Amino acid sequence: MTISGILRASLVSALAMAAAGQAIAETTVITAARMLDVEKGAMVDRPTIVVTDGRISAIAVRGEAPAVVPADAKKVDLGDVTLLPGLIDMHVHLTGLAEIGGYQSLKYTDSFWGAVSVGNALKTLRAGFTSVRNVGAANFQDVGLKEAIDGGWVPGPRITPAGYALGATGGHCDNNALPPSYDRKEPSVVNSPQEARAKVRWLHKYGAEVIKICATGGVFSLGDSVGGQQLSYEEMKAIADEAHMLHMRVASHAHGDEGIKAAILAGIDTIEHCSLASDEAMKLAIQHKTWFDMDIYNDDYILATGTANGTEQESLDKEKAIGLKQRQTFQRAVKMGVQMLFGTDAGVYPHGDNARQFAKMVEWGMTPIQAIRAATTSAAQALDRSDDVGVLAIGHYGDIVAVKGDPLTDVRTLEHPVAVLKGGVPVAMR
Repeated sequence: MTISGILRASLVSALAMAAAGQAIAETTVITAARMLDVEKGAMVDRPTIVVTDGRISAIAVRGEAPAVVPADAKKVDLGDVTLLPGLIDMHVHLTGLAEIGGYQSLKYTDSFWGAVSVGNALKTLRAGFTSVRNVGAANFQDVGLKEAIDGGWVPGPRITPAGYALGATGGHCDNNALPPSYDRKEPSVVNSPQEARAKVRWLHKYGAEVIKICATGGVFSLGDSVGGQQLSYEEMKAIADEAHMLHMRVASHAHGDEGIKAAILAGIDTIEHCSLASDEAMKLAIQHKTWFDMDIYNDDYILATGTANGTEQESLDKEKAIGLKQRQTFQRAVKMGVQMLFGTDAGVYPHGDNARQFAKMVEWGMTPIQAIRAATTSAAQALDRSDDVGVLAIGHYGDIVAVKGDPLTDVRTLEHPVAVLKGGVPVAMR
C-alpha cells in the first residue's frame, strides 16, 4: 500500500473504531534512515519503531530485528528522513484566530470560536505538534475540544486545557474593551486570595488540567500597562497552593519584571512571555526551578500585519515597545541558564506555523538541540508527562515527526514535516 493509502486507511479505521468506543488494538512498524535521540543530541541510524495500541513497544537500530512483531502489522517506511518525538507547544490558543483581532471578534457568535478550534487543532497536528498546552479559552471550549479529540470524533493534538485564564478586574484576563453599560463580571475575574482559591477549584471541577493566570498587563488588552502587575503576590500564592494541592501546574502570563518576580516567589511553575525580566528575576527562576516560556516568533507576524486584521493601534504600539526587548531578554535568559520551554502563543499568529519559532530561538542564542529539547524533553517535564511524551522510548506514545535532512544543522527543517504520526497512526504525509 502507498503511504497516502496507509494514511487514508489509518485515519478512517482509527476514527471509526474510536467513535464506536472500541480500543484500537493495532501494531505499526515505522522505519526510516535516521532518528534523533533528543536526550543525547545524537543521530541513530536506521531505526525501526514498533507501536502497539498507540505506544512504542520496541525500538531497534542499524538493521537489528525488533521484538516479535505480528504478521499483520502495518508497515510504514518513511525512507530518507529523520524521525523525532512529536513536538510540544506549551502556549497555544486553539480557540483563537490571528486573522480576526480587536473589535472584529465581536461580529461572531460565541460558539464560532469552538467551531474554528477544530480546524486549528488539525493544522497544529499536521505541523508536527502532537501535544499542546492550551492556556486560556472561554466557556471551557478547550476542554470540549480535548474530549472530542480523545474520543476520536475529530483529529488533533493531545491537549492540556486551562479553561478560563484567571486575572484581576480590568486586567489582561478581563474584558475591558467595552463601556460600563455592557459591564459584566467575567468568570475569569478574582479579587482576593479567597476568590482565587475558589476559582481554581471551579476550573478543576469542569476539566481544567492546568491553571493560567494573568499577573501583568498585556499587548492585546486595552487601557493597561503591558508590564504593570495586576494580581497581588497573595492572590498568586493562593492560586499556586490550591492548584498544587490538586496536582495541577500553574502558568502565568507576565511581561513586567515585578509581576514575574512575584509569580516566581508565589510558586508559579511557568512564566509566559517574560518580556521585561531582569537578571534578578532570572536568578530567582534558576533558584526556584521556574520555567520561562517565551513566544519570540510572533512579533514578526504582529508587526507585519499591523492593524489589517483588526488589531488596535494601542496594541500594535505595545508590541513595538516590547518585541525586541523580549528577544534580548530571551538571549540573556539562555546565557544565564534559565530553564526554557517552547511556547508560541499560536492564535496570535496563524495556527500551523508553530515551528517557525525554532529558527528564532537559534537566532537569539540557543543551539538547535536546545531549541528542540524545549519542545520535547523539557516541555514533557513541565507538563508532568515525561512518561508519555517528549522522547521516542518504549512505553511512550508513538507520536513521531519526520523531516528531510538534519535538524541539528538546519532547524528550519522542522517547519516542513514530511510525515506526522500520533499514537503510531499517520495523520499527515507529504
